[in-house]
Order: sequence, then structure tokens, then C-alpha cells
Amino acid sequence: MDVKSDFLKGFKVKQSLVWIKASLKAWYSRIDGYFLNNRFVKCLNEYAIYVKIKESGDTLIVCLYVDDLIFTGNNPKMFKDFKQAMIKEFEMMDIGLMTYYLGIEIKQGEYGIFMNQEKFTKEILKNFKMKDYAKVNTPIKCGEKMSKNDEVEKINSTIFQSVIRSLRYLICTHLDILFRVRLVSKFMETPIITHFKALKRIL
Repeated sequence: MDVKSDFLKGFKVKQSLVWIKASLKAWYSRIDGYFLNNRFVKCLNEYAIYVKIKESGDTLIVCLYVDDLIFTGNNPKMFKDFKQAMIKEFEMMDIGLMTYYLGIEIKQGEYGIFMNQEKFTKEILKNFKMKDYAKVNTPIKCGEKMSKNDEVEKINSTIFQSVIRSLRYLICTHLDILFRVRLVSKFMETPIITHFKALKRIL
């Protein structure tokens, strides 16, 4: 499918309905019903993604995240019609081309869409006091093995788990640390000094 990647756009509800649980449920039911009644098909694997494909092959893909919408496709006219419909039906506002979403920075240009988490990465390093540490070339030492050892001094599991959670989200744009983070995650319950050193190496 030929999708024009330079048309990744966003919408936001002017007056959010999601400040309480009941409103969230009502909002989702309302917009879900609207999409289904307007010939959108809900993705089987990602319940927040809706797709409309015309007989001509023109396609519109919409991603719903609480009260935000992201959409892309291969026909600018479909974008225009969709924007007008959303503004009329839900009093949404067009926030233009996406530049930042859920901690991910997005740069769009003639050569495609580029994503990074530079800001989020810097925040992680700052929060865990690793900003000024020396850099390493790989997130894991060659041939290093890790195992549980009850005789070794244990460390604070809360901090360890907090770092792991941050790194798991960073995997969105850093697949190079996926294996290492997965490996270290096995020791979240009772981490020891060796595990923490391995975690610091990833940082």
C-alpha cells in the first residue's frame, strides 16, 4: 500500500471528556461507534487503529489514543474530508503535522518519517545520575553470563525496576538494547550488584 508518510497528522479534542473513568468509557464508545458507522474497520490486533479503504484503493488509517487522533493515508482529499468531519462531529482541533507523541520525537520531511527519543533518553540518564558516565560501545560484555546468587548482597529492587521500565519504553526506537534489557529483566524481583552493573552498562 502506497502511504504518503509526510501526511502523519494529529487531532485533539478541545474540551477533554476523559477526566473521569465514566467519561473515558463514554468517549470511547461514542467515537468507536462513529468510526464503525462510517465504514472504518477496526484492526483485529490493535483495537485503537481504524482503517478505511475505498474501492479505488484510497486508504485512510486512524490511530486513537484517549482523546488524540493520528492519521495517515495515500489521498490528501480523504485527509481534508476526515478533518472536516472530526471538527464538525467532535469539535476537534487540527494540531498539524506530528512532531512529538508519547515521549517520541517525530521529524517529517521529503525523505520520510524519522523517530527518536533523545529527550526521553536524556531524562533517564539525568534521573538515574548517569549523565556524566563514560560511554561504552556495546550494551553487553562479550561472553558475560548472569545468574541468581542468593549469597551475594541484594540491592534495592524498586530502583532497579524503575530503570527497567524506562529502558523498556526506550526500546521503541532503540532495538539494539532489546536483548540486553530482556535479559536483565529476569532479575527484577531480587537483583544483586552484578545485575545492577549490567543495567548501568546499558545506560
